[in-house]
Amino acid sequence: MAWRNQKMSTWGCSFSFSPAGDLLRAEQQREGSEYSELIQTYIQEGKIVPMEVTIALLYKAMQESFENDGKTRFLVDGFPRKMDQALKFEEMVVESRLVLYFEAAEQTLQERLLKRGESSGRVDDNIESIKKRFQTFKETSFPVIQYYEEKGKVRKINAELSREEVYSAVRQILDSEL
Repeated sequence: MAWRNQKMSTWGCSFSFSPAGDLLRAEQQREGSEYSELIQTYIQEGKIVPMEVTIALLYKAMQESFENDGKTRFLVDGFPRKMDQALKFEEMVVESRLVLYFEAAEQTLQERLLKRGESSGRVDDNIESIKKRFQTFKETSFPVIQYYEEKGKVRKINAELSREEVYSAVRQILDSEL
């Protein structure tokens, strides 16, 4: 996360970056949160947190970014993950202009997640949760990619490349299309 934020801030762009997972984990840790236990259970089981919770957190983050920093363009990472989420987000918040789809082999992703788990402290960075997340992606998230692909909004990025090469590809897409 620090790498991503650092890259976005040094880019000097007018985007606000909202990683859905980070927002959920922050809410889970927030004292007095009504969603803390629910979020923890869903994340630990590799399931998708109910859309009402995630959309509310994303909307709040976007609203705060607009009010505090005047940002009107948003990069939302890790959302939507289900078709109903995509439709509800566009109905309640804003229509998506572009979808970045980072492609990598399952083995590569598993290795990266397990490596991250050595220091992340995340409850879902273990082999059981990772396998559940892969299955959830195939069953519920990939149809979202297909939906946006049919609308001509998906741009694929080879995530097998180095961080620098992936960043360069993202920047090229955003510079040329937004």
